[in-house]
Order: sequence, then structure tokens, then C-alpha cells
Amino acid sequence: MIYEAFLRSKRIRADLSGVEVSQSQIHPMLFPFQRDVTLWALRKGRAAIFLECGLGKTFIQLEWARVLGVRTLIVAPLSVARQTVREAQKIGIAVHYTRSGDDLKDGINITNYEMLEHFRADAFGAVVLDESSILKALTGQTRRRVTEMFAETLYRLCCTATPAPNDHVELGNHAEFLGICTEAEMRAMFFINANKEHTFFVDDVAYRKKGSNKAGQEWRLKHSAEQPFFHWLASWAISLTTPSDLGYEDDGFVLPPMDVRPIFVPVDDVAPSDGSLFFTKLKGIGDRASIRKSTTAARLQTLTGIIDSEAQWIVWCGLDAESAAVASAIHGAVEVTGADTPEYKAEQFEAFQDGRVRVLVSKGRIAGFGLNFQNAHKMAFFGLNDSWELFYQCCRRMWRFGQAEPVEVHIVLSELEAEIYQNIMRKDAMARRLRSSLVESVRRFEEDELQMRDDPIPDDAPDVRRGRTWTALRGDSCERLREIPDGSVDLSVYSPPFADLFTYTDSPRDLGNSRGWDEFFQHYSFIVREVKRITKPGRLTCVHTSDIPAMLSRDGFIGVRDFPGAVIRCYEEEGWQFVGRAFVQKNPQAQAIRVKSKALLFVQLRKDSADSRPALIDQVLLFKAPGENAVPVTPVEHGEIDNETWIEWAHGIWTGIRETDTLQVAEGRGADDEKHVCPLQLGTIQRCITLYSNPGEIVCSPFMGIGSEGYQAIKQGRRFVGCELKDSYYNLAVRNLTRAEADVERRTLFADTEVSA
Repeated sequence: MIYEAFLRSKRIRADLSGVEVSQSQIHPMLFPFQRDVTLWALRKGRAAIFLECGLGKTFIQLEWARVLGVRTLIVAPLSVARQTVREAQKIGIAVHYTRSGDDLKDGINITNYEMLEHFRADAFGAVVLDESSILKALTGQTRRRVTEMFAETLYRLCCTATPAPNDHVELGNHAEFLGICTEAEMRAMFFINANKEHTFFVDDVAYRKKGSNKAGQEWRLKHSAEQPFFHWLASWAISLTTPSDLGYEDDGFVLPPMDVRPIFVPVDDVAPSDGSLFFTKLKGIGDRASIRKSTTAARLQTLTGIIDSEAQWIVWCGLDAESAAVASAIHGAVEVTGADTPEYKAEQFEAFQDGRVRVLVSKGRIAGFGLNFQNAHKMAFFGLNDSWELFYQCCRRMWRFGQAEPVEVHIVLSELEAEIYQNIMRKDAMARRLRSSLVESVRRFEEDELQMRDDPIPDDAPDVRRGRTWTALRGDSCERLREIPDGSVDLSVYSPPFADLFTYTDSPRDLGNSRGWDEFFQHYSFIVREVKRITKPGRLTCVHTSDIPAMLSRDGFIGVRDFPGAVIRCYEEEGWQFVGRAFVQKNPQAQAIRVKSKALLFVQLRKDSADSRPALIDQVLLFKAPGENAVPVTPVEHGEIDNETWIEWAHGIWTGIRETDTLQVAEGRGADDEKHVCPLQLGTIQRCITLYSNPGEIVCSPFMGIGSEGYQAIKQGRRFVGCELKDSYYNLAVRNLTRAEADVERRTLFADTEVSA
């Protein structure tokens, strides 16, 4: 495969499984952005549409289903289904409302989430989840049932308002339903466990350290994963808050102002639930419920004074008693409760939309999702809970595109509940910032998706620095190694990165950014091939490796994976000869502390030694390029090794190498790195260079890092050429190579001075 094509294949994005249609097949009533989003969703086949309230998700999902031409099931909240039937009539689409699987029709059927158990997924070729954010609210068992039920359905569409980019649970639920990946796979690719993460300093350099959080796990987006994550998200989801987010005209989609007016009702006769003399702070759900009940009469008096007799109003309540009291106190008010039949609920909602009901009284969980109530512009919250999403959804029933009047939102609370209002406003401000951030982050990728543009692989800005005895190449090893002549390198020594997504960079050129071993070794083979080309016949490469711990979340089991064995197979497939290996002794206690492996702990030995294992020992794998070596390597002749040393090294277990014998890495660690750099021990490098190269020969490293191999090669009188992708490592490597060369020159100068004296 051509390398450029391989890099494109590494990009993590959703596969196409849809159909290609022309613009003329989309109903002309749809706005241009709605048409293009519909065409994009049809191409994808399985997609999510995160559009702000009023941007026409209903028309888009209806057109998507109509053009596909297969029997489709739309699943919607109870209050939304009949409204969708009415909306469909505007573009000439017949939608059949059903609450059982016994009266299905060809074309588009719609039902409610709570009725899904009466349907069979194999009766449909396509499914739409309307108000799909409900996936987050469903119990784990119900959510899994919905996901598993339609796992084999070819065409799947999710429609909801724009989610917050840090809500990985909601995004993960959508990705899992659509068959893009599981939430666990998404976390493994792009997120890192951030439990009790804090910062500490070493030599004025900041490091992050994580601790345990017994209350539960928290995850954050990896710093180097931000661009790949948003690129991946844009491959299966479109996010819009206004049409202009993606370059369309906002005509008809400019919202009028919304005025939020909190009213805090004084109360004097409410006793704290904990028996204290005064209320100082709300203490949990019990306090909140107690205060709402005991202040109902006072708040009701204030509410009735607000509601005028001319305009239409919605009053949002949280308790059954509140709803009943409000309906009784306001003339002409209609109450809709959870106990009412679906038919009654739909009738009253339609009557309010048509202006036949002046005041609608209900709960947010009943009428707050998906319904279009922009016929009115005044609402009141008769109390609040701490759910920002519920508050937001209720407001958006009126404050949505198509609203012609400024929207008034009155919030009637007791003065004891002020902190609830403040909490909601704080969450609202944060959500606005995060949604804006999400749209901005995915804008370019979504424009490419809508226009079917292929985003190019970014240039890695190659650079070259030289000293008297070294050359450092910044860039992709697969490409920079091509600049080295055939058969010009005497020895290569290096440690390849392991497959671990977005640990240090976001580039697809980064070998570590591989989704699994298959992709990793496919990428690695390009490098192994180039190293073979530049190596002289009969000369060696030394590859520093180790077994890799297997993790349940990534590998499906807890244990160890044989990474050295896989490297050997890769080299042999590329024509190298495997000629041996050396094991580098490790301190198991130090390793237990560093990697926090329970398998190495004393407590595990006492608890159940079946789950204990030896420390992971470094292995230096030796491979020889085909052909005869023209220049013998003679370390004894050059005085670099004697018989006793050879006996010590030749038994295959290298002892006496200090794990801390490395170059300093603090300067090279970038602020976005998720792991510390682990440079190869200088003692290990020294042995490889001494055994397998002569003074003055060229040593190469395709993964130079901070320059450890080059530093040691120069110190031992060799020349060096190395490649490094990451800019901060490259710059530190140049400094280390320069320092090594200066040290050698200074040492030579002193030696010459002593001889002349």
C-alpha cells in the first residue's frame, strides 16, 4: 500500500453505509442547510443530527426516511409523536402513529419509547430515535435493550439538540446505538481517567499525577486527542446552533431575546428539617422537597399575580400537588399529568398550539421535550429542581426558531431556594460556552463532510540540524529515512513506541497512534522496510522491547501481551534474520511502584498468588540484514571489550544497568503529553554500540526521542543519524547531541594537551 493511502486509512472515522442521492430528490420546502444535512445523513446511513431546537430536525428525519424508501420506525417521546404526524403533512408525508407492532404500514411508522417492547426490529429497514438525548436518561438496562434491539438495523438516525462536548456519556451512548463503537472503546481511544488529577513540580516543570476516586471514575479528553476526536465526531454527527455555523444564511433563524426573571418569595415560617434554628443552606433532596411543599401557598399567590388574562402561558411544575394547586387557582387553566391517557395529552397540547387553551399546566418531563409551543411567549416555573437540561428543554419549547416575540421566563421560588436558581444559571453559562466550543471545534471537519471534501494529511514541517558527527531529521521516519542512502548505516539502535492512542501527538504519522496491533504493525512495517534498505549487508539492528500489560478495557482480558514476539514476526516478514536477544534485568519493586501493577505487590502474593506475575523484563532483539558483512566488527581489537566482559554479557541476561541511567527528560515533555517520556537506559545503548559497531561508523535511530542513542553513539566515537516526529523531543535531542559532541571535543582537547605536555 502507498504510505499516503495508509495514513488516510489510519484516521478514526465512521464508515459509510448509506445511499447517494441528488439534491432534486429532497423536498423543496427544506432550507438549504436542512437539505444538505439530509443528503449527508443519507450518505452516512447511520448518523446523529445535533441541531438546536427549531432548526428542523423533524423535517430532516422525515425526508431521510422517505428517500430511503424502506419501512421505518420513528421512536419519540409520548408528547412528540402526534406532533410529528402533523408536521409530516406539511411536506406531504404520511406517518402512521402506532402503539403496537400489530398494525404496521409500509413507509413511516412512529411510536413512543415506552411501547418499544411491542415491536420487532426485523420488521423495519430503518429506525430514527427522536429526542435521542433520552438515551442518557434511560436506565442502563433499557438503554442497552434499545441499542441491542436495533444492532442489526442497516439504517439508523439519532436526532437531538446539541450536546456538550464534555458529556462523553451522551456521545458514547449515541455512538454505541449507531454501531460506530462502544462507549468503552470511545473512552479508550480519546479519553483518560482523570480521577483526582493534580499537578506537582520537578525543577519548575509541571507534571500531572492521578489518584483514586472512590466515588466513581471521571474522564477527560486527552490533550493530543482533541483534533482527532472532533474529526471522528464530525464523521458521524452534525452539530448546529444556527445555520451560519456552517456558512449558511441565518434568515428566519434569528432568535428574539429571552428574558429570565427570577422572583424570590419571602417566607418566615419554614423550619429547617435538621432541627436547627435557621436555614443556612439547602441540604439535599429532602430539604428541597420540604421547602417546595411548605411554600406552595406563598408562591402560588405570587404566581397568580404574574399571569395576565390576555396571553397564553405555560406553567411548569415539579410536584403533583403544585400542578393541581396551580390549575385550580388560574381560571381556564388545563392540567396535563402523567396519569392522563396519551390521547388526552395530545388533544390538550394541540389545543394549546391552536390557541384554544390559554394556560397549560404540566411537568417538564411530560411536555418539556420536543414539542413546538412557539405560538406562545410567556412561561413560568413554579419552582425549580437542579436539572439544567430540564430547565433548558422547557425554555426551548417557546424560545425556538420561528418564535416572533421576545420570550418571558418567570421563575417563582422561595427566597430559601435562591441557590438552586444560581446553580442553574451557572450550569447554563457553562453549557453555552461548551456548545459554542463544540461547534467551533468541529466546524471545519463538518464543512468537509457536507461538501464531501477529503481533508489532507497535515504536513509535519520537516527540519534538519547537523553537527560535525551527527544529523537530526525532524519528521515522519517513514519519509525522512528515504533521504538516507542505501546500505549506508552500520547499526541501528532504538525503542519503538507501543500502540497507545494520542499519548504524545495527534498525528496519524505517529506510530503509537494505532487502534490495535494490526494497524500498528502495518505502520511499523514501513519503517522496518526502510531500516533494512539503509543497513549494510550482514549488519545488525537492535530493537529494545518489552512485554505489554493487557488491560480489560482495551484488550478484553487482564494479563500480558507478547510484544517482542510480534516484533520478531514483523522483522522476519520483511526479510530480516532474527539472531538472538538479551534480557535486561529489572527491579520488580520499582516497577510495581511505577506502573501500579497489583500483580507485583506483596498484598497480592498473600491474597492470591495466581494473579501475581514476574516483572516485565526489557528485551533487546537482534536482527541481521541479509548478505555478508564486508567490514568485521572488532570490539576487542579496539579495546572496548575483553573476555571477562564478553562472558558477562554473552549469557543473555544483562545485569548492572541502572534504570535511572538516562538523559533528563523534563525539557522534552510537552504540556499535552499524557505519559512521561521513558528514554532508553544509556547502559543498554552502550552495550549494543560496543558489540555491534566499530568506532567511526554510523549508528541510526528511526525513533530518536530526546536523542539517547545519538548521545551515546557520539560519546563512543561513532557518527549518528536519527529521526523524530515530535517537535519538543526533537529540539531537546538536538541540544543533547550538541552537548555530547562538545564533551567529546573537550575531552579530546584535554587528551592532546596532556600528550604535548
